[in-house]
Amino acid sequence: MNLRSVGAVVAGILFIVIVTTLVDVVLHTVGVYAPWGQALDQVDSVIALSYRLVLGVMGGWLTALLARRNPIRHVVVLGLIGTAMAALGLIVTWNLDLGPRWYPISLVVTGLPLSWLGGKLYQRRRLSFATTGPT
Repeated sequence: MNLRSVGAVVAGILFIVIVTTLVDVVLHTVGVYAPWGQALDQVDSVIALSYRLVLGVMGGWLTALLARRNPIRHVVVLGLIGTAMAALGLIVTWNLDLGPRWYPISLVVTGLPLSWLGGKLYQRRRLSFATTGPT
């Protein structure tokens, strides 16, 4: 992997981590989520999962865009790193009663597929653009 490849994967990771953290902070600040330090309930967890699903796809799309060559290989690396980070989070927080246990499990399960989907959407858009031109 060259520097551009590493940068593409790091950009995807940073995008996902920074944007999800910002959304978390906003939702806590405006009172959608319980105050900091309190466990998320089922509804809060569904909300968190919903935007993490979208942002995971967007992170994969960004990584594919920046990779230029072999975008799927790059998004798979992103997805594997995301899955490993989510698994570590699952292990560390398992007994901390931070919310429903299905939530961190869902992050582990969806990491790779979401990144891959983002890469596929990028490829599809790129192929569509190449054959039809800008719209």
